[in-house]
Amino acid sequence: MNGSNQLAQESLSASQPVQNAHSHDGKSAHSHVHSQDSLRKIVNRLSRIEGHIRGIKTMVQQDSPCPDVLLQIAAVRGALDKVARIVLDEHLTECIARAAEEGNMEVEIEQLKAALDRFLP
Repeated sequence: MNGSNQLAQESLSASQPVQNAHSHDGKSAHSHVHSQDSLRKIVNRLSRIEGHIRGIKTMVQQDSPCPDVLLQIAAVRGALDKVARIVLDEHLTECIARAAEEGNMEVEIEQLKAALDRFLP
């Protein structure tokens, strides 16, 4: 996020919803509302993960023991899984609920299935 966008985002109230439009699989875009608090929590978690990954890179560069590196990689995987869970929960409570209200639940469910097919091993 560039500095001006960050300043604009920070000036909004933490509880004020943000209107976002995004596309699932490039076929259709819908807009939905996420609270600033929710977005902030996800971005903060991702920032911590990003720092953790830089730490792992440093460990590798300093020839840290392989078991230690693997342990840290496992921690990052767990943290990413937690972020994915938050995003999925947000999607279910916001996007799927909105689709149910608008009567286009089938499209949203198909898009979610396609995303989960790519996400899950």
